[in-house]
Amino acid sequence: MSIGVHIPEYLQDCELVAGEDLARDPAFWLAHVLLTMGDPGEPTEPYGVDTSVYDEMVDRLGDPEQPWPVLRVCFDGGHTAYAVYANWEDQNNVDFFIRHAEWGRLGHLGQRGADEAGPGLSWTELLTLATSTQGGHEGLTNPSERLLLLLPMLGDADMPAEARGTVARALSNCGIRAEATSELAAILLGEQDSASGPRWTSSSDAPIAVCSSPYSPRQVPLALGITPEQAQALAAALSGPGQAEVIEHQWDEGSASRSSGA
Repeated sequence: MSIGVHIPEYLQDCELVAGEDLARDPAFWLAHVLLTMGDPGEPTEPYGVDTSVYDEMVDRLGDPEQPWPVLRVCFDGGHTAYAVYANWEDQNNVDFFIRHAEWGRLGHLGQRGADEAGPGLSWTELLTLATSTQGGHEGLTNPSERLLLLLPMLGDADMPAEARGTVARALSNCGIRAEATSELAAILLGEQDSASGPRWTSSSDAPIAVCSSPYSPRQVPLALGITPEQAQALAAALSGPGQAEVIEHQWDEGSASRSSGA
């Protein structure tokens, strides 16, 4: 039985349901990254996903007759990041945003689909959300799943050399055939242009990083209008320690958890 999800600040004329159960199926993860970052019509067998299973998943994710699936990433300070498969009769989008119960508004990261907007996260922020100690018991808990869910919002001119390997490992941990993950990670990340790519800046007066891309909702501070104290808390929750050894440890834990069927 699907569990309803209520997001007071989101669209009120749609039915939302928790979609974390989808994360158990590698077909979901392949569909998620190809629909939002790659070619949805690409052959799926090389990635270890049967075509019929993949097509069925794509149909489910885009079905306007069904409640809209919502997947959540709870992170430090009581914040939650959301990905909503918004399926209207004439178009499909995946909406990404952050919410806190005390804000009274949403912090928009961007969209993928018929309406494109982004990027919404830097590499540091993406890793921080993937490996956060979290602030709740709902949503995804596996760091690889958390990373792949929010990966479509990534855009950063200062990507580290290990980024492709990190994404490839997350794909493998989520059930994509290991031999194909490096190539898929390269497709998803594309060529990073350090000269003209999106850059992220913050200051003591504006602690939440803003993005240089003209297509990003984060050209202005995320959740514009929240109090200075709330902005500081969000900035701290998004920045995180970024320690490589912490990330490696949690990635290995996530892989072991999935292997054991947890």
